[in-house]
Amino acid sequence: MFEVALFEPEIAPNTGNIMRLCANTGCRLHLIEPLGFDMDEKRLRRAGLDYREMTVVHRHRNFTSFLKEMNSRRIFAFTTKGTRYYCEAQFQAGDILLFGPETRGLPPSILAGLTQECKLRLPMVENSRSLNLSNAVAVGVYEAWRQQKFIQGR
Repeated sequence: MFEVALFEPEIAPNTGNIMRLCANTGCRLHLIEPLGFDMDEKRLRRAGLDYREMTVVHRHRNFTSFLKEMNSRRIFAFTTKGTRYYCEAQFQAGDILLFGPETRGLPPSILAGLTQECKLRLPMVENSRSLNLSNAVAVGVYEAWRQQKFIQGR
């Protein structure tokens, strides 16, 4: 399946919703610290319901340690700075779908390390800033999974 990576997520309910999404799609979730909340926070538990135990969650001290563990896998960054639509990417099992924090997105230092082909955007109407993080992750995960013909789905 796919790896979903959240760089410095800030809002517990979004991460809880993403945990639930990962549990239901077979994706592994990577949380790159620092986090903007405590993993035991009530809002995280409520949003993730009982899915936290069903989701494989890895925590990483920083982006460098995350990259070491991912061992040169392909990374697709979802960003409003991308020029390529998410549905134009050709996803493969094992790809990493990377998302930035809710209030500021991925930093230029991370985006600079990726090719233009790996910087993906979700279309929006003019004058829109961004989608909710958990919604953006859902769109990306389901497109990647669709391309794999929903393998392991029912």
